[in-house]
Amino acid sequence: MPLARVVSFGGVSSDRMAEMKSQIESGEPPEGMPSSEFLILHDPDAEQSLAIVIFENEDDYRKGDEILDAMPASDTPGQRTSVTKYNVAHRMSM
Repeated sequence: MPLARVVSFGGVSSDRMAEMKSQIESGEPPEGMPSSEFLILHDPDAEQSLAIVIFENEDDYRKGDEILDAMPASDTPGQRTSVTKYNVAHRMSM
């Protein structure tokens, strides 16, 4: 079953999101990161964001969680406020 790592951040300005988008698009995933799907949501008025990473199985989740948890704060959108693990009950592209 796929698993999602959902991380919420506070203090995320629109400028910071633009900077993050540029870094992500021009960069490579962290070394050793398992294949995953990545989505960032941003509420510019509240300066909050959610980063959602979907992994295909528990082993990939564990590896990815370890790698992402070790990232320096300067590589994240803002101040991390929570990290939650979810089962992906359903996903569909339309």
